[in-house]
Amino acid sequence: MPLDKTYDPAATETRLYEKWEQSGAFACNPNSGKPPFTIMMPPPNVTGSLHMGHALTFTLQDTIVRYQRMRGRDVLWQPGTDHAGIATQMVVERELASQKLDRRSMGREAFLEKVWEWKAKSGGTITRQLRRLGASCDWSRERFTMDETLSRAVTHAFVELQKKGLIYKDKRLVNWDPKMQTAVSDLEVEQREVKGHMWHFKYPLAEDPTQFLCVATTRPETMLGDGAVAVNPSDDRYKHLIGQWVMLPLANRRIPIIGDDHADPEKGSGAVKITAAHDFNDFEVWKRHRDEPAFAAQQDGGLINLFDAHARMNDNVPEKYRGLDRYECRKQVIADLDALGLVDKIDNLTHAVPHGDRSGVVIEPWLSEQWYCDVKSMAEQAIASVRNGDTKFVPQQWENTFYSWLENIEPWCISRQLWWGHRIPAWYAPDGKVFVTETESEARAEAEKSYGAGVVLTRDDDVLDTWFSSALWPFSTLGWPQQTPELGHYYPTDVLVTGFDIIFFWVARMMMFGFEFTGKTPFKDIYIHALVRDEKGQKMSKTKGNVIDPLDVIAQYGCDALRFTLANLSTPGRDIRLATTRIEGNRNFVTKIWNAARFLEMNQCVWNADFDPTKVTQTVNKWIVGYLQASVNAAQIELDQYRFDLSSSTVYGFVWNEFCDWYLEFAKPIFMGADEAAKKETRETAAWVLEQSLRILQPFMPFVTEELWQQMTGSHQFLMLQQWPAFKANLLDSDAAAEMDTVKQLIENIRATRMELNVPGGAKVELLIKGADAAMTDRITRNLPLVTRMARLKDENPIKFVAEIPKGSAQIVMGGMTAALPLADIIDLETERARLAKESEKWAAEIRKIESKLANKDFVDRAPPEVVEEHQTRKAEAEAMIQKLDAARRSLAG
Repeated sequence: MPLDKTYDPAATETRLYEKWEQSGAFACNPNSGKPPFTIMMPPPNVTGSLHMGHALTFTLQDTIVRYQRMRGRDVLWQPGTDHAGIATQMVVERELASQKLDRRSMGREAFLEKVWEWKAKSGGTITRQLRRLGASCDWSRERFTMDETLSRAVTHAFVELQKKGLIYKDKRLVNWDPKMQTAVSDLEVEQREVKGHMWHFKYPLAEDPTQFLCVATTRPETMLGDGAVAVNPSDDRYKHLIGQWVMLPLANRRIPIIGDDHADPEKGSGAVKITAAHDFNDFEVWKRHRDEPAFAAQQDGGLINLFDAHARMNDNVPEKYRGLDRYECRKQVIADLDALGLVDKIDNLTHAVPHGDRSGVVIEPWLSEQWYCDVKSMAEQAIASVRNGDTKFVPQQWENTFYSWLENIEPWCISRQLWWGHRIPAWYAPDGKVFVTETESEARAEAEKSYGAGVVLTRDDDVLDTWFSSALWPFSTLGWPQQTPELGHYYPTDVLVTGFDIIFFWVARMMMFGFEFTGKTPFKDIYIHALVRDEKGQKMSKTKGNVIDPLDVIAQYGCDALRFTLANLSTPGRDIRLATTRIEGNRNFVTKIWNAARFLEMNQCVWNADFDPTKVTQTVNKWIVGYLQASVNAAQIELDQYRFDLSSSTVYGFVWNEFCDWYLEFAKPIFMGADEAAKKETRETAAWVLEQSLRILQPFMPFVTEELWQQMTGSHQFLMLQQWPAFKANLLDSDAAAEMDTVKQLIENIRATRMELNVPGGAKVELLIKGADAAMTDRITRNLPLVTRMARLKDENPIKFVAEIPKGSAQIVMGGMTAALPLADIIDLETERARLAKESEKWAAEIRKIESKLANKDFVDRAPPEVVEEHQTRKAEAEAMIQKLDAARRSLAG
């Protein structure tokens, strides 16, 4: 059946994907005898839907997976989703609120039933969307972090770490979300610019209340919990006060003046209040000084918690403030200090305030008892693995970020005050003694040894941080803690593809847990991809209205166009600037491939499975099979190095430029000629090269290539399961390559000259050649019909070899010879010189304008980096244009 006139992505993509999945084409097979290749899908949140960041990471993973599958590896791309504790709980609570229901009135078990119902109904959205993207993961092995087997692995890991003393309870500061009433990780905190104030308060010296030490704060309500005032020991203004005391206004407590480098003499008054229970930096200052007598003598050692879980003032503040919301308390504190004459001044400022990314409320640093994991010792093996090269970052620059985080790692708060998640396996006796075991029956058996039968145990209400279960993902999905055949075959994995924002939260923790529980690094390579921004370099956000929805793009341009664009823009170390024009351009590439296949079909170019490229005799065929081999080899090396940008550019350059634009044009005269042997060889060569091209395109563009390959070969197999092109012999013929490259270069130069000098498209010109050696002359002469037709030369005597070039000719210097187009009778040379000069001056004016802006320090300092970069790019483009115009004008000289 002939190919349709146009390619229909919407109909083709859905049909092909269903065939792939239903046939088991994505499945791994540990009994295949093939060497394994394993990649773990970063499990998207079960609440998620596909955004452009997902589209990028999953496109790159699928490109690797499809490539390695074709290279003969037994590929496991492990899919799955994350239960996403706080995100999922919020979604369900919001849904229940619309029904006038509340989780606390429902109770834990009833609420969790609702969460599981929601997960069954809506939790598969993103996995359905991943199929739309063409993700060829082994869906038969799909996992969920709350699956029974993965949950058992989480419990086992917790118990083992607690037995080793690596998990313990402690009272420390956490990021507290007063709306969700849970500790949250740094990744769930976003800094928002907020207009606020800096209040400067006067604290009277205890020995002389007529003297004051002025401190500044953006959170006046926390001053009720101050445990000290810090000054810099080198600050001549205050160093004599170190060891003295001030009276804390409103609280009427004496607090010490301490010396600490945390106080910056250049910032504010140079004196800072230390509220250790409500500021992370202050907590560190408190830890450095807590053993000093001045702290030991204070209430709670100077570590005073002011808030309850709702961020209301508790009983540690004076009675008049108790029960007030933090912001109501703020107003009252300011008013009371003002009444006492202790407000020195108030400054307006815009500053970053931490907010919960889910709840939207201001996060409080809050002193709370939580479960912690001592990851410092575990971090050492992870660091060593990267330093000795067992685990490699690509690009390598991310190693420094990794080292920075892990070398300064703090204990990890792993408990969350949520109901949805892995409940902490800890049971408490009435006197508070804790029993950590994998099951309640084990806890009860241990408790009865201490208390006798009938002891009442209460399970810990908290659940584990979502990242705890995610840290086990590379091996829990393979059956750990059981030593399964899959674990032995597919672990350690080969590569992890992820974003830079979770190097610490997920990548490092997988490495630490991997070494702790398996003794091995979980992956050999870590490919860190860029951030997808809009075409101006700005971060995509709904607020800015610049979000590009991948599903909308797929609907408009097709999946292959989006995938190829994302791969092609993935230059290491550089964020992606995504413009729909780039996607549209690659949709045109899909169309180009389709039209090339139709052209071959119309010219009876039938694929021959027995075709031998080493036997071709036509120069043009020798050239294209050699070019194909060089392109395949280059693309393979580039993919092995995760250079998706270079590999896709190599494939694009070969397929569009060399095969479609040049080779098929070179082949047309042969197809229309009388030489049947040349015609047969060229038809088979064209079909074979297209078939090989579809193979190297397949990892990037799986749908259009699969459709064309099946129709072209008539095979009931899948292209995605065929071998990556491999060549038994060297196909490069240097003579053929030199000859066809000369022809191409000559035609390109003539075309460019015609365009730059406004030669009418219908005008057929004469070509004069001076100084060509015998080899060059032979190449041109042999390919005279091609040059004549493709450069639009005269039909009769199109080329003359001359000793001198006449005046009024546009000259082209090429490979030791000069080619010239006599144009005096075709264009007005003076008018054309004037036009080129005017055009050159226009670009020069543009350069002067850009240079003026770039020389303006205010512009460079204040403009976003992407705007400065855009001006520099425009300047470089203008300079290149002037060079072309001036070269064209010079070619007309004389």
